[in-house]
Amino acid sequence: MASSPSLLPLISLLTLAVSLSPLPTAAAITLALSPVPKPQFTNPWQKLNHLAASSLTRAHHLKKPSLTKTPLSPHSYGGYSVSLSFGTPPQTLSLLMDTGSSLVWVPCTHRYFCSRCDFPNLSPANTSFFIPKLSSSAKILGCKNPKCVWVLGSDIQSHCTDCDPKSENCTQICPAYGIQYGSGSTSGILLSETLDFPDKTVEDFVIGCSIFSIRQPSGIAGFGRGSESLPGQMGLKKFSYCLVSHRFDDTAASSDLVLAGGSDSGERKTQNLSYTPFFTNKLSSNSAFQEYYYLHLRKITVGGRRVKVPYRFLVPGTDGHGGTILDSGTTFTFLAREAFEVVAQEFENQMAHYIRAADVENQSGLRPCFNISGEKSFLFPEFVFHFKGGAKMSLPVADYFSFVGDSSTVCMTLVTDGVVGPEIAAGPSIILGNFQQQNFYLEYDLENERLGFRKQICK
Repeated sequence: MASSPSLLPLISLLTLAVSLSPLPTAAAITLALSPVPKPQFTNPWQKLNHLAASSLTRAHHLKKPSLTKTPLSPHSYGGYSVSLSFGTPPQTLSLLMDTGSSLVWVPCTHRYFCSRCDFPNLSPANTSFFIPKLSSSAKILGCKNPKCVWVLGSDIQSHCTDCDPKSENCTQICPAYGIQYGSGSTSGILLSETLDFPDKTVEDFVIGCSIFSIRQPSGIAGFGRGSESLPGQMGLKKFSYCLVSHRFDDTAASSDLVLAGGSDSGERKTQNLSYTPFFTNKLSSNSAFQEYYYLHLRKITVGGRRVKVPYRFLVPGTDGHGGTILDSGTTFTFLAREAFEVVAQEFENQMAHYIRAADVENQSGLRPCFNISGEKSFLFPEFVFHFKGGAKMSLPVADYFSFVGDSSTVCMTLVTDGVVGPEIAAGPSIILGNFQQQNFYLEYDLENERLGFRKQICK
């Protein structure tokens, strides 16, 4: 955890906020969910290699997060963003929607600085900032505020050295947060603000006011299972989305992110969904794992054949490592090497009559790839995740194979350790990324602790 006195003069010290307001009515809120702009590359192999590398970087973070309560994702340029408005009057910013972390944070003040953020199509000069001094509802979170614990942990009170332990009155602010993750980081202080929607206002909403970041040109909307997440602070019963297909260009496209939090919203069952339960990983000593959406994966089949993935990769072991999570911040689905090898080998066996494109595999970092330029027709084995409760997620072919270049080559869009960086045995073994979530309606039923899904063309 980082703390810097230089952060404090950047924001006026206002009165402290303590109470939390729940979502007031039963009406659902619908927001536009858009793919994050992607960088341009001179050839398609660079594009796929970038996406594979960023997916692995993200997987390394989720598997072995830093010693802070909330892990945050790097922009993978394969994520999805949502516009949220904070303050009085409202200031609107575009944030990466991330189910793998919980804190909602924004680039804050005109002095926000992002190091190594000169990405193609994403200039730091175009970053939108939240300006606390322009908001009459902005309050710095105090050290005695219970919400300070959400982000900085239960031992934070030991850092409130200027507070009288016998009194609730204290002028010391909640210490600055510093979050390391993946290929970047962010740091700042916590604010209490209003979260504004067209017909609703959520008061005393905790956001991170980040002053300095590395490789983080924009903020993150955390949708994880922590108390500081957007669903947690709003008291949502469920939220849902349907991700439009990746085009990896700047074509304008969006789909709906629906937030439901009323008294009867959790009781209304969405039609034609397959359900599988969530569960909390309480076995690991790393509290970050408790914020992930774990699923009970029973088996994986390729072309109707069960792939022999060791059980320890499907569900967490007694040490809390292993298992399967759902993550909107990862692009390509990650599988631990031993699990990946048996899946890739099964595809290679069933597609052995096609020509392998070894050169593309070497350049893209993906495997297997096939040259189909001379094929009149091309058949792909069905790829299915089988979950507890009988739910089967049969992926559309476009969710696990992608054309490369002039459409003469296709590559499997799953990744594993060892391609970028060392293998990490800790943490989740399988991370279902957003590329494999495309054209599925996904409903996070928080009240009933389950995931509902169905195939759907997302518009």
